Amino acid sequence: MLIDRPKLIRYHEKLRWGEDRFLGIMRRRAAEFRRPVRRRFSYWIWGLLGLFSVAALVMFVVHHNHEDRIEQPIRVKSDEQFHHEGLNFTEEILSVTSFARQLSDQMTLAKAYVIIAKEHNNLQLAWELSSKIRNCQLLLSKAAMRGKPITLDEAQPLVKGISSLIYKAQDAHYDIATTIITMKSHIQAIEERANAATVQSTAFGQLAAEMLPKNLHCLNIKLTADWHRKPILREVAAEKKNSPRLVDNNLYHFCIFSDNLLATSAVVNSTVSNADHPKQLVFHIVTDGISYGAMQTWFLGNDFKGSTIEIQNIEEFSWLNASYSPVVKQLLDEEVRAYYFGTSQDPKGETKFRNPKYLSLLNHLRFYIPEIYPLLEKVVFLDDDIVVQKDLTPLFSLDLHGNVNGAVETCLEAFHRYYKYLNFSNPVISSKFDPQACGWAFGLNVFDLIAWKKANVTQRYHYWQEQNGDRTLWKLGTLPPGLLTFYGLTEPLDRRWHVLGLGFDMNIDNRLIESAAVIHFNGNMKPWLKLAIGRYKPLWERYVNHTHPYIQNCITR
Repeated sequence: MLIDRPKLIRYHEKLRWGEDRFLGIMRRRAAEFRRPVRRRFSYWIWGLLGLFSVAALVMFVVHHNHEDRIEQPIRVKSDEQFHHEGLNFTEEILSVTSFARQLSDQMTLAKAYVIIAKEHNNLQLAWELSSKIRNCQLLLSKAAMRGKPITLDEAQPLVKGISSLIYKAQDAHYDIATTIITMKSHIQAIEERANAATVQSTAFGQLAAEMLPKNLHCLNIKLTADWHRKPILREVAAEKKNSPRLVDNNLYHFCIFSDNLLATSAVVNSTVSNADHPKQLVFHIVTDGISYGAMQTWFLGNDFKGSTIEIQNIEEFSWLNASYSPVVKQLLDEEVRAYYFGTSQDPKGETKFRNPKYLSLLNHLRFYIPEIYPLLEKVVFLDDDIVVQKDLTPLFSLDLHGNVNGAVETCLEAFHRYYKYLNFSNPVISSKFDPQACGWAFGLNVFDLIAWKKANVTQRYHYWQEQNGDRTLWKLGTLPPGLLTFYGLTEPLDRRWHVLGLGFDMNIDNRLIESAAVIHFNGNMKPWLKLAIGRYKPLWERYVNHTHPYIQNCITR
């Protein structure tokens, strides 16, 4: 009997499957020992939930971004954001397409018609125009404050209203030609008044700077009276004239030429107060005959930390005469004195040159230092409107590299170059000097008197004074001839040695002042005057001896 082998194999496989199933069932735990059956979602349900979650997330992101795009332009900015990101109103009002520019132009034209309407006694039109102008100004102010451009809705009613009034003014024959002529005449009148006010203001400021305050005049009178009343003072002064310290080149020599007692005292006091070795300092002071007695009395009666002080009277310099010095000859000339001190107000003349210091020989003595002190080798020149804040003795050891004058240059500002002081249209000047050469300052100057004599500096000064006899090369003063005389002979010093401007500039950096060896009150606002700049005045006052009885009696702080 033949057996179907494939069927037999399938039969045995079924038996094994049934056996395995039976055994598996039998091996299952009893009901009481089984875990509770956990109901599970089908895989398609989990898939749907996942799809819904992804869709919801996408919709949330899209909606959030959409809200950001809508809300961002109208977000209220803080003051800080407005400061950095707000509207640049200057650019806005200059833009030819902006409503701010249109309103500004309309206002300018309306203001002109206000003036014309008033001149034609049309006060109603002038009032209406003024009202519209105020409304325009208010809108421009609001736009600037909020940092947003003016919109069409805001500008349109104002533009229409002010335009209708301008048309009304034109209908009243206030045409453009009339407007131009009228405005030109008004501009000319305003310029004339402004110039007159400037001249008057300058004249009053100059007058205040020139006049000796009554408290200083009181001090001079008291001291001069003592000089004449106390012979002992004159005897002591005569003895000190022969002191060997006055010609000792191992000491540090300073010269001051002034008739202002209190200012000179502050210079000396500040210098010795900040010196490392004040007893090694020698001060050579030259004054005029009027102040000589007061100066002697003051410096003889006060101790300046053991320093040596010499007082001389310029009237005793017999060698300084018209035959030797061109400047003496010029200052004695009646025409020159009339030019600078005449009563007629020359609009072309500069008020600042109508100052007695420009006609005072004390101001020109700086060019005669070797003649005054023939035995000295090096001196430091100090103006009477400076205050010393550091030890100045290192100046004497500076290497001037063969130059005569050590000075701080002032051409950090463009207007302190030679062309601003000298007439370069004159070939005598233009052929010898560079108009862009750097200027420098008098006030703190180191002079090498040996090099001075070798270079014949005083003779160079005389030459340029003679060339300027007709006052065509420069105005009266000492800096222009100084620039010519010391041209090529000046050694630049570190700027911290000498800081200028405390007599006119109210915005000098405090750090620059603190680092300065010398601060200079150049300008009209001198520290001893009531018109002094308040923030600088204490720098000078701390070197005034307010405990002296004469100062207490004469000077009210």
